[in-house]
Amino acid sequence: MSTNKLLVLAAIAGMTILIGLPIGRLRNPAPRLRAFLNAVAIGVLVFLLFDVFSHANEPVERALTNAVDSSGTWARFAGLAAVFALGVAIGLLGLVYFDRHTSRTGDDDSTGARNRRNPAYRLAFLIALGIGLHNFSEGLAIGQSAANGEISLALALIIGFGLHNATEGFGIVAPLAAEGERPSWAFLGAMGLLGGGPTFVGTLIGKSFVNDALFLAFLALAAGSILYVIVQLVKVAVRQSAADIVMWGIFTGLVAGFATDYVLVAAGA
Repeated sequence: MSTNKLLVLAAIAGMTILIGLPIGRLRNPAPRLRAFLNAVAIGVLVFLLFDVFSHANEPVERALTNAVDSSGTWARFAGLAAVFALGVAIGLLGLVYFDRHTSRTGDDDSTGARNRRNPAYRLAFLIALGIGLHNFSEGLAIGQSAANGEISLALALIIGFGLHNATEGFGIVAPLAAEGERPSWAFLGAMGLLGGGPTFVGTLIGKSFVNDALFLAFLALAAGSILYVIVQLVKVAVRQSAADIVMWGIFTGLVAGFATDYVLVAAGA
């Protein structure tokens, strides 16, 4: 497969995130629907957190095993473990300070400034950012598979990640739906590009060279940022009294995440 075809397919896989975004344009969704959508986002992101942590930990554990049996060095293990810990810390704590900063900036009355001050818009942006970091690492996996000549694996990853991304769009707009906000098409397009575009960029870089530390760093950053936004979405859910709807929504999000992951497993990826 040519590099151009691979990049086009990777871009399509990333931009399937646009499928779920139009739900953010619903006019005045019912309170129970708002609670359900917010809870679905929590479920999807909890699955992503599990998925990211499990993949991020693989190279660290492999380095530890190699160090124990003397086929690798303890320095490599320590280095990867440090990258893992630092990435999670930056992703988690960095968003705390970023969110605090953006909530205080923007004294004008422009639409962009109002959006930055609006907690629902800021949270939607942070979710898209976290998903974008995750999708960058997915793009690296696609590119590295192709670089190693494993084209069938790269195609399986593209299909699986495309299905994953189709569910992630709901996660981005969930805070807006929960607060009754109706974002513009321009905002939704920008969030789709932020969340899905990194798949293309990651594939381009991954096709050029293979680097475990880079792959781990972006997974760790994604894990920290996703953990942060899960906590924020849970705060929104606590304000909504429909506990049964919230739990059904979380369950639905988890099922959607694992179902798309099983596609990858069935394809041998």
